Amino acid sequence: MNLSENIRIALRGLQANKLRAGLTMLGIMIGVAAVITLLSIGDGVTRFVADQFIGLGTNLVFILPGDDPTQGGATLTIDDAEALADPAVLPDAAGLAPVLFRGADLQYEGEFYATTVRATTPDYGPLRGYNVARGRFIDENDYLARSRVAVLGQVTADSLFAPSVDPLGKDVKIRGINFRIVGILQEKGGGAFGSEDDLVIVPLTTAQERLFNARDQRGRYLVDMIIVEAVSSDAVTNVLLDASQALRNLHNINFRDEDDFLVLTQQDFLSAFGEVTAVLTLFLGAIASISLLVGGIGIMNIMLVSVTERTREIGLRKAVGARRRDILGQFLTEAVLLSILGGLLGIGLGILGAFAIHQAVPELDTSVTLNSIALAVGFSIAVGLFFGIYPATRAARLHPIEALRFE
Repeated sequence: MNLSENIRIALRGLQANKLRAGLTMLGIMIGVAAVITLLSIGDGVTRFVADQFIGLGTNLVFILPGDDPTQGGATLTIDDAEALADPAVLPDAAGLAPVLFRGADLQYEGEFYATTVRATTPDYGPLRGYNVARGRFIDENDYLARSRVAVLGQVTADSLFAPSVDPLGKDVKIRGINFRIVGILQEKGGGAFGSEDDLVIVPLTTAQERLFNARDQRGRYLVDMIIVEAVSSDAVTNVLLDASQALRNLHNINFRDEDDFLVLTQQDFLSAFGEVTAVLTLFLGAIASISLLVGGIGIMNIMLVSVTERTREIGLRKAVGARRRDILGQFLTEAVLLSILGGLLGIGLGILGAFAIHQAVPELDTSVTLNSIALAVGFSIAVGLFFGIYPATRAARLHPIEALRFE
C-alpha cells in the first residue's frame, strides 16, 4: 500500500471521528503554539539586550575595578583616567570619560525624586551618543571651575517638575546642595546600565569635592568606570591591550600577577548576556515542549482506542493479504497526520501569541522566525512518530483469526 492510500484512509478515519480528532489535535496545537510563542520571547529578549549594548555607543572599551573598593580591594582613580587620556599612552583612542555612579535624591520646592547621579567629564555626552533636547551639556568651563550645574534626563525632569514648569534655569538640590539645570537630554530609552532617561549628569570635579566622599585609602579620587572610545572597530583590540598594559604599570602589577581591573569590550558584554539569554530561550523551549509531550500522549491514547475499535477491520485486511508493514504504515500515517494538522494550526496560534506579546510589550520584538517554526513543527512530527509507533505496532501484530473473532 502506497503513502497516498495511507493518507486517504487516515483522512477518512479522522472525518469519521471529527470531535475526537479535533480534541487530539488541540493538544499538539497548543504545544506548537507554546513553543513558537516562548521561543519568540526568548529571541526578542536576546535582540533587546543586543540593542541596548549597541546603544551604548560605538567602538567602546569599558575599564572597571577588579574588586570591591569598599572592601579595600582594587580601585580606579581619576589619576588612572588622566594617565590614559594621554595620546601617547592610547594612540588609538578617540575619546575617554571617567564616570562616578551614585544614587541621590533630587529636591525642588518640596518635591523629591530618587535617581542616579552620573558624575563625569564633558566628553561623556558625545562618547555615549547623548543629544541635548534643550539647553546644553556640561562643558570644559563647568568641569574646570567645579560648577554646580546639572543636565537632566527626560524622565527625571518630567518626574520632578510639573508640566507647567520649565526646568531650564531652575535650581535643584542634590544632597542639600543647589545645582542649576543647564540642559535636558533627548529621550534615549533603556540601556545596558539602566534607564538612559532617568539620570542627572554633573561635572565629576564638582561631585568629588561637594557631593560624594569617593576617595581611596591614599586620598585619591575614585571613579567607578573609565570608558574609552577607539578610533575604529579595528582599533578596539589595540586600545584594550594598551589600556591593560598602562594600568598594570600604573598599579605596579608584577608580570606574574593578575590584573586588579577589568577591561571589557561591548562584545564581551554581549557574549556574557548572550549566554544568559540562550539559557533563557532553552528553558522556555523546554517548558513549551512539555505541552507537546502531553499532546503526544493524547495521540497515543486515541490511537490505542482506534486500534481497539478497528480490530475486526485489521483482521479482515490481513485475511485478504495485507502485510504487517501495511498495517503499521496505515496507523503510523494516521498518527503523524494528526500531529502535522495540529502543528499547522499551532503555527497560526503561535504567531498570534507572539503578536499579542509584542502589543503588550512594544519594546520587545517577538518576530517569529522560520527556525522556531521549523523546530516546533519538526518536533510535533517527531512526537507523532514516537507516540504512534506503539499503537501501530500493536495493530500490526494482531493475529488475523483472533482479530476477526473480536467483538
